[in-house]
Amino acid sequence: MIKIPIRVMIVDDEEDFVEMLSLRLEEVGERMTKAYNGMQCLNLLEEKDHDVVILDIKMPGMDGIETLREIKKRFPLVEVIMLTGHGTTETAVEGMKLGAYDYLMKPADFEELQEKLHGARQKKEEQEERIRKAEARLLLRKSGDI
Repeated sequence: MIKIPIRVMIVDDEEDFVEMLSLRLEEVGERMTKAYNGMQCLNLLEEKDHDVVILDIKMPGMDGIETLREIKKRFPLVEVIMLTGHGTTETAVEGMKLGAYDYLMKPADFEELQEKLHGARQKKEEQEERIRKAEARLLLRKSGDI
């Protein structure tokens, strides 16, 4: 079976963490983009499509919750997995209420992260398929075939 890479962006102000996690995900075949703050994340999302953003909650300047709000407003189909340290689990739950797919505690278990990435991409693909079907029905109605 052919594995289709997930287009993932990691957003965290801890550069060593971003580099290490990117390397591990590239080793299992994912396509990686790295961002070190919320504004850089939003700019990169403007430039190319991504399936999933792995987003740290605590960052200087634009934090993860503020970045999540902007992602969901401007790129509603992009799924987001929040990264949280101890003591910010409530904020991660708030993120899920704002549209994040799920969250992970740092340090994240790599297998759990992979499972969440696959689940997030599947959710995005299902939503895109529903949109395509709705658009097709709309075109058929406009053409008078329905």
